[in-house]
Amino acid sequence: MYEDLINKKVLITGSSSGIGLQIAKSFSNSGSVVALNGRSRVNLKKASKSILNSKIVSGNVEDPSESKKIITKAVSLLGGLDILVCNVGSGKSAKPGFENYKDWQSTFKKNLFSATNIIEAAKKYLIKSKGNIICISSICGIEYIVGAPITYSVAKSALNSYVKMNSKILGNYDVRINAIAPGNILFKGSVWENKIKKNKKKVIKNLNLNVALKKLGTPENVSDICLFLASKKSGFVTGSLWTADGGQLKNLNK
Repeated sequence: MYEDLINKKVLITGSSSGIGLQIAKSFSNSGSVVALNGRSRVNLKKASKSILNSKIVSGNVEDPSESKKIITKAVSLLGGLDILVCNVGSGKSAKPGFENYKDWQSTFKKNLFSATNIIEAAKKYLIKSKGNIICISSICGIEYIVGAPITYSVAKSALNSYVKMNSKILGNYDVRINAIAPGNILFKGSVWENKIKKNKKKVIKNLNLNVALKKLGTPENVSDICLFLASKKSGFVTGSLWTADGGQLKNLNK
């Protein structure tokens, strides 16, 4: 447990399910006060029941104006803002080679602008608290993954660059920003749950061929890194990209 996370005020976008929900639970279990965000108020209320004293802030972070409203409400509910986790994202897009204009627009909104919008809206509050930003990216933004949509990979690559470049600016205000790039993560409703249902043998074969640890990851594998990056234990870490992929990437410079 990280004692310095006790009473920290945390907003996690895209946190009504999956990795985002687990991140919210982990911060709450560490003594932080958390605000959940998503587009569906119904889903947020359901998720909030599993997290002690959590707040909910509905809204679409793909929209700049809504992002401002989300931050205003979150700051009001939490009494400030110390940590922002940008978790909204989706790998659903056209197959490689079949992209069109709408695919590019939609995918960049979900995987890049969903982070930049909320960060810009939250910046003044995080500067005040000398806070912390963590973006959930993907290994698809680091190197070519067979079958991964090009739109998604390029958007996540742009997010990784944004984190690195923005760290120079935010560092002037003692605000840290880092990213986590998960690999194949299994949770209820995930792509991998569906793949296992369709063809478990194929999934196992794929893992044995491409992942050093020969297994799927869990949301906890991501949230554990998130807590570390938000804590004082990583006080000299900013502009970095942390992979949690079981050894799938081949790039020596990752």
